Formats: sequence, structure tokens, C-alpha cells
Amino acid sequence: MGYYIIAGVMFIIGMIVSNRLKSKFTEYSKLGLANGLSGKEIAEKMLRDNGIYDVQVISTPGFLSDHYNPQNKTVNLSPDVYEGRSISAAAVAAHECGHAVQHATAYSMLKFRSAIVPLVNISSQLSQWVILAGLGLLAGRENPTILLVGIILFSITTIFTIITLPVEYDASNRALKWLESTHTTTHAEHDKAADALKWAARTYVVAAISSIATLLYYILLFMNSRDRD
Repeated sequence: MGYYIIAGVMFIIGMIVSNRLKSKFTEYSKLGLANGLSGKEIAEKMLRDNGIYDVQVISTPGFLSDHYNPQNKTVNLSPDVYEGRSISAAAVAAHECGHAVQHATAYSMLKFRSAIVPLVNISSQLSQWVILAGLGLLAGRENPTILLVGIILFSITTIFTIITLPVEYDASNRALKWLESTHTTTHAEHDKAADALKWAARTYVVAAISSIATLLYYILLFMNSRDRD
């Protein structure tokens, strides 16, 4: 029951933040940039200004599906950002290029996050099943040792969500600093770009808090199971 309460509360908070982000993106996507540049042009300019010439800017399907892929060195922008000439397009394009700059400068937190991705992929697939087995929901009998293994696996995912926070905030800071220093955005546009990125970052904060709360709940279950033994 405790798990469902935590999951329910965090789901509601996540929906509120996500809807607020979509609302902000939609609002600022209707506000054109004074310089008339598209998201693609802004991304390419930021990459060049940072001495990055081996990263390609491409369009990817979806809404707010923008991301930087370090494997093939591509900045992937959704159609609204790639073709858009709005404040939203400028903010998102610059943010994703912020990740490219992190990669080019060997930003330590990004390197750490990338290094644990294989572990995260494994833990995310196995942790819930192992935890259920440890709680006796699969085997019919609680097993604290198996539960502990599940908690360790889940903690890897939690660590990943925590590491993601400085990576995302740093990318936004790099983006906003560049937008301001190059006068790519006006003062009024810059404030709105910062507001859009602030809400985007909060989605990662909610994910981290949710993961931490769930991990603590599993740890309490483990401690109680040991006390019963």
C-alpha cells in the first residue's frame, strides 16, 4: 500500500509539472525571435561558437523528443524546434547543444552518467522483479536477501536520476549563458527561455525525488523483514 501511495503522489506531481512544461513550451513557441533564426540555425551556431564541428543537427519525430546522442554525435531536434523560430525553439536547441559542449569538454558528471548506462539498463529491467520476489509476492515467502539484491539494483537507477540533475542544469546554464553573451535572444526573450528550461529541469527533479522516495520505502520494508526474522 505504501508503494502505491508514493507512486500515486509522485505521478500526480509529475503530471502537474509535465503539463506546466508543455503549457510553457506552447506559449513560448508562439513568440517569434527578433533575429528570426530557426532552432536548427541556432544549434549549428552554438556548436560552431564552441569549436564543435563533428556534431550534426538533425530532425527527429515527436513532441519534446529533443536529445543529444553522444554515440553518433547528433543533436536531435523535434520538428517544432528544428524548424521553429520561436523562444521555445531557441531554448531547447541551445540546451541540447549544451550537452554536446559537455561531451566535447569531457564534463565529469556526463562522463559518469554515460559510464553507468549499461548498469542502469540491467537494473531497470531486473530490480522490480527481484524486489517482488524478495517481498514474497512471486515465491509466496519473504526473502530479505533477495529483497536486498533488488534494493541494490534499484539504487543504481536512483543514482542515475540524481546524477542527471547536475547534467541537465549545467546544460541549461551553458545554453542560457551562450544565448545571452551572443545576443541571440533579447533580454525579454532570455527571461522566457530561462523560464521554459526551468520547467524542463523540474521534470528531472520530480523523477529523482520519486526514485529516492521509492528506494527509502524499499529499505524500510527490508529492515522490517529482518526484524520479523
